[in-house]
Amino acid sequence: MKKDSLLLGIVLGTLLPVGGLLSYYVFKFAKYLTLVEFFQLLYSQKSLISGIISLCLVVNAAAFTYFMNVKIDKTGRGIFIATAVYATIAIAFKFFL
Repeated sequence: MKKDSLLLGIVLGTLLPVGGLLSYYVFKFAKYLTLVEFFQLLYSQKSLISGIISLCLVVNAAAFTYFMNVKIDKTGRGIFIATAVYATIAIAFKFFL
């Protein structure tokens, strides 16, 4: 896969928030909850999901900024597309669940 690729950006933009979610779990909840219990908490308190998704998208914002600053535009666009999808999901969780 080329370094400047829309597909690479979409893959990165999809996986980076998952890494952000796992990092958030490790720093905030790992002392108190197992990973399964953490996901059960999210399932039972859906109002937390939109906030946590929003925090996870900060990782995408940093990656997007980096790729755009070094002129790797197609990858940056892919990250933006994935971020827009995640943001839409966060808004849906906030208003419809």
